[in-house]
Amino acid sequence: MSRHSLTASLSRDELIRYARHLALSDVGVEGQQRLKASRVLLIGAGGLGSPVGLYLAAAGVGTLGLVDADDVDATNLQRQIIHSTDELGHPKVESAARRIRELNPHVEVEVHPTRIDRHNALDLVARYDLVVDGSDNFPTRYLVNDACVLSGVPFVYGAILRWDGQVALFATPDGPCYRCLFREPPPPGLVPSCSDAGVFGALPGVVGSMQAMEALKWLLGVGDSLAGRLLLFDALGAHWREIEIPRAPDCPVCGDTPTLTELIDYEWFCGLSADGRPVEREGEDSEAAPLRRVDARSLYDALVGTTPPLIVDVRERWEWDAGNLAEHGAIHLPLSALADAPEIVPRDRPLVLVCSVGARSAGAAGHLRAAGFEATAHLEGGLESWVADVDPTLTVL
Repeated sequence: MSRHSLTASLSRDELIRYARHLALSDVGVEGQQRLKASRVLLIGAGGLGSPVGLYLAAAGVGTLGLVDADDVDATNLQRQIIHSTDELGHPKVESAARRIRELNPHVEVEVHPTRIDRHNALDLVARYDLVVDGSDNFPTRYLVNDACVLSGVPFVYGAILRWDGQVALFATPDGPCYRCLFREPPPPGLVPSCSDAGVFGALPGVVGSMQAMEALKWLLGVGDSLAGRLLLFDALGAHWREIEIPRAPDCPVCGDTPTLTELIDYEWFCGLSADGRPVEREGEDSEAAPLRRVDARSLYDALVGTTPPLIVDVRERWEWDAGNLAEHGAIHLPLSALADAPEIVPRDRPLVLVCSVGARSAGAAGHLRAAGFEATAHLEGGLESWVADVDPTLTVL
């Protein structure tokens, strides 16, 4: 139920629009009024945010807040069904807001064209009754969790990768939070992003619809919620599993004696930026740290020098075929090949590993150094930084 007002009256048009809800004894007029009075903040207007935003709007949630700093890209359209080809290049929050208003003009949309961070998270979360997390990276997930726990606002969690999805409800009164399940993030580069590993287009529709279902049930106060439970969906095998999540008394955020009472630097904490780029933690020796790196301009200068390094592209074949640095002597050795047989890597030259944004290459560089390839670095920011600083004509997927 909304913390801001108990109910909101329904117009004749709304009574007609929500007739199938009104016929449900668990919803009815009072429940529909609760939905209209509710305020939900949606983090991310992408793969998960698309079905969540559409279904919450269709259900009559009175106010939807949309947070996203990105523009619509052609690679989004395979799964982010709230956007259209006509919206390419436009801010995602504006595109999503237009579609929601077309679907249901009775819904008020509050647009936040920014990236949620530790400076604005508490203020954003405090304005809403419930948060739905449709983010795609660990720094934002930990940030959303901590902000919601500190603000006393529950959030519906969702995650997708390849063919797998997860759904849960966290930060409810007496319930567990995300840190009760995942106390710390995985090492940088261990878990690939959707852009690196891919995601099946219909999967966000399943997981996002489940998130919308949980959000509506919580707002209505009906049914059994996913508080204390994590649903795991295997789309390839077409089955669900459930894991119980107890609240951890020693959790640093929601435990009996919490030690984390304010928001922190989540990119430093996770070793990754929100867009998947490795972050070197303060105090690490840049000559010995696992994230030893070189920027695009320095790499270009080195390539025209007397002892140029060998560029090793660790992306998949289809990414290499779309655009690569072969003209600069780059070779293609996908990440799987390096992991299984690092001895195939030449040892007669310094190495610079590259991928799209730098996450895969950072992990691969650390792996090779551990295998004895001391003169190994990776391209900071990946080939996207090469496009930005050296050659804008290169195609990077």
